[in-house]
Amino acid sequence: MAATLQTAASVFGEGKLKVGSISIGPLHGSPPRPPKPLLIISPSEGGEYPVVLFFHGFEIKNFDYTVLFRHIASHGFVVVAPQLYVLLEESETEVKDAGEVADWLVHNLEPVLPVGVKPNLLKVALAGHSRGGHTAFSLALNLARNPTHQIFNFSALVGVDPVAGQSKSDQIKPEILDFKPGSFDLGGAPVMVIGSGLGDESIAFPFPPCAPEGVSHKEFYYECRPTCCHFVVEEYGHMDMLDDGAEKALSCVCKHGKTREPMRRSVGGLTVAFLKAYFEGMKGYLVAIVDGADTIAPARLNPAVLREE
Repeated sequence: MAATLQTAASVFGEGKLKVGSISIGPLHGSPPRPPKPLLIISPSEGGEYPVVLFFHGFEIKNFDYTVLFRHIASHGFVVVAPQLYVLLEESETEVKDAGEVADWLVHNLEPVLPVGVKPNLLKVALAGHSRGGHTAFSLALNLARNPTHQIFNFSALVGVDPVAGQSKSDQIKPEILDFKPGSFDLGGAPVMVIGSGLGDESIAFPFPPCAPEGVSHKEFYYECRPTCCHFVVEEYGHMDMLDDGAEKALSCVCKHGKTREPMRRSVGGLTVAFLKAYFEGMKGYLVAIVDGADTIAPARLNPAVLREE
């Protein structure tokens, strides 16, 4: 499907569907309850929709991405965002918990959705920001250490400024980066990696960069095999996809852009275009964005690369 710059740009705005939010936790609702609290943003209109399972970043709340989630859901996706931890937790435990949430979705997501809304569990994207990006990749690499995890399948993977540690010699566990091209074995699933142009810059001494060079988006993309794409939102930082005012204490240690809206809409639109390409066969949006990266997105994208076999 071909797409003009104008039609492709539509993914960077709100979609046509009305959406609603659902909060459900281990202490709420009827059994079987989810292993972790969930924020679900779903279309309100009946239909069958692909699922995006999104993992939050380090010490960030799942609801701090609400504007981004509503953007994605309004284009026809069910977004499920677990709160994996509140205080610092071992990253390996986080990955195990992510696997348990993924497995819970298989039989238990549809009953908690609005009447008439059906999740398409043959089209599930794993996604995550920062350390949550590491979690998404770890789950995709089948490192959840969960014996029931084999029943869950994913169809696409999105890393939003993923981070795997402080440096090449100081990775969080499980250590998934081995610094070799194409080393990720993701079963042929398409992958999109979105980076922030300011993420590898320190806001001031003595604060380290929030997305250090060597263990962030460039390396994740380097280790992906086709089909994969890589976009960097040039003038924005590691926390700029969050809601306005969210996580101020953490945001102040990360270099950031002037306002968050262009970054949020860029991340949301790229995610929608990518998932439309590989879930719905509507690749024209993604190709048009790659070809018109200087003009089509709310923020400048450089690089904007799509690699296919």
